[in-house]
Amino acid sequence: MKKTVIDGVNYYPHSNGGGLVAETATVSKTAYIGRDAIVHDNSEVSGNAEVFEYAQVFGSAKVFGHAMVWGNAKVTDAKINASVWDNAEVFGNAEVSGNAKVWGKAKVWGKAKVWDNAQVFGNAEVSGNAKVFDHAEVFGNAEVSDYAEVSDYAEVSGKAKISGKAKISGNTKVTKDINSREKVTANT
Repeated sequence: MKKTVIDGVNYYPHSNGGGLVAETATVSKTAYIGRDAIVHDNSEVSGNAEVFEYAQVFGSAKVFGHAMVWGNAKVTDAKINASVWDNAEVFGNAEVSGNAKVWGKAKVWGKAKVWDNAQVFGNAEVSGNAKVFDHAEVFGNAEVSDYAEVSDYAEVSGKAKISGKAKISGNTKVTKDINSREKVTANT
């Protein structure tokens, strides 16, 4: 196997796809790591998960089940456990980091970012330049797009569509459409 050294760490091509895997990372034989993808640090990719195109997995992040990470997407953390699993997809230039979790059939794409302890699950989608962070949750068939932000302990669920420059925060629970420059905060 041809060895590649990046920042003093040995990387080897994965047997299923040929992408680079750090000697410190754990990748199952059933996972697919495409030839331009890289799995760094202490990351884990297992099951039938796929990491391809120019996607990268860093830190102690986990990608498993049938999850897919592709494009220029990044799943990363700071020694905690950003995780993507089930049939979730992270793609484009999206980033999932910190202790964030994305699962079910959820999709995070475009330049969207999900971090801290945020969770995106069910059939939810976070796209565009949207941000979901703190302890926020987006689930059901909800969509967060454009430059919208969901933070604190806010929940966006059902078929809600949050778009424009809307900001949802506090302990707010949103199940309806919110767009433009609206700010919704509740501390109940």
